[in-house]
Amino acid sequence: MIARLHGTLEELHEGIALVRCGAVSYEVLVPAADQMRLAGAIGSELEFVTLHYLESQGQGSSFWPRLIGFRTVRDREFFELLTTVKGIGNRKALRALQLPFGQVAQAIVDRNLALLTSLPEIGRKTAETIVVDLKDKMGPFLQLGTTVAGAKGTVPAAGGQLALDAMAILVQLGESRAGARDLVDRALDAEPALATADAVVTAAFRFKSS
Repeated sequence: MIARLHGTLEELHEGIALVRCGAVSYEVLVPAADQMRLAGAIGSELEFVTLHYLESQGQGSSFWPRLIGFRTVRDREFFELLTTVKGIGNRKALRALQLPFGQVAQAIVDRNLALLTSLPEIGRKTAETIVVDLKDKMGPFLQLGTTVAGAKGTVPAAGGQLALDAMAILVQLGESRAGARDLVDRALDAEPALATADAVVTAAFRFKSS
């Protein structure tokens, strides 16, 4: 079972990231919500938390191994919970999740059927089922991927100016803006109590070297 993948993002097209790890390149399926972020990180080293599963082919006559890549373990947990809803498989969930996971989680808690049905492939009946099945399980996921616009770009809402300062330091140290944003996202997701930009940068480099 492949649980994590660390390598260089070589290509990104139609929901598939090609990640080179040493002499081997892996195809990694990615949620629609992550594609814009990843598009700015081509050539950067990234780590994916992965979901490894078998996808049936030819009406179940054969199976192909697939990898889905997420920013964090919590993102993967949200995805796995969503796919427990009847009628939502892995591929459908990948296409449907065009908004940050935290925004989708909040819509489920608020019973916001208008937002849920705006997602690809989610009709009203499916949206109602999602709300009934998951509304009491969304607590841990409400802040996932939530962002605000800052003067220097899009940053995690939970980090605000702290995240901007940490990203600026990382860029000065040679990281691309996309790579810096990814590292800061991971650091703040893992350690939301970090209080200084230097502490966030230190935590970010732990992810880069892991």
